[in-house]
Amino acid sequence: MIHKQRTTDERREGTGVECWCLHGTVGMVGDWRGLSGDLARHGIGTRAVDLWRFLEEEGMGMEAFGQALNEEARENPTHNTGRVLVGYSMGGRLALHALLADGAPWQAAVIVSAHPGLEDEAERAARRAGDAGWAAKCFAGDWQTFLRDWNAQPVLAGAEPRGEAENRQLAQRRREIARSFVDWSLGAQEPLWERLREISVPVLWISGESDGKFSALAARAAAENPRFSHVVAPGSGHRVPWDQPTWLERTMTAFLAAGEIRAKK
Repeated sequence: MIHKQRTTDERREGTGVECWCLHGTVGMVGDWRGLSGDLARHGIGTRAVDLWRFLEEEGMGMEAFGQALNEEARENPTHNTGRVLVGYSMGGRLALHALLADGAPWQAAVIVSAHPGLEDEAERAARRAGDAGWAAKCFAGDWQTFLRDWNAQPVLAGAEPRGEAENRQLAQRRREIARSFVDWSLGAQEPLWERLREISVPVLWISGESDGKFSALAARAAAENPRFSHVVAPGSGHRVPWDQPTWLERTMTAFLAAGEIRAKK
């Protein structure tokens, strides 16, 4: 059974660890329902976090988000079973900020198709300009045209995470989504490469086989920290959770079982 958490989050209870799942750009909590149901069969609980609620009132930077998410997690006991942070794409970048914040309450993490940050300032400036354009299309343009153009990007080739009805529902969050293109732009993110070694918990970093750019980023990230491991999803592009849902379920459950994760005392 799905429960609401903080009004717009969704939670599935489990007897094992609890995974806090952060969706991607132009995403929503419902994007995790397939994986949530799959993990529930293994006794693994999930909380699909509605990232847009953090941007409802005003802007919020990525570091502030990490601190806010950690505070929420500390307020929610896990009955000594442990807590795992899962992030896809933009959600993966936000997850890294939570893992790096002081007092991070996570015992492990799964990062899927995420970028630790652009190191060239010219690239960052170009990305900020490009994302400002996406923000304008999202907020002021035709919603269906915005979605069509967004999904037409080569990096996003593969299975789409939701249908027309859910996309219409997502349109209600267009203001917050537009704000995320500014506050959570890859161009606004300080590169985290040198800080990855500060993360003290096991991290499973996943990329898609046909997503060459993000597979290279994942391999480099894994080399930065001995607690990290990189695995490649066969027959998948950037959208691993929807291209290879069964593979992702098996890979995550094996990772979580091997870690014998327990809550911090």
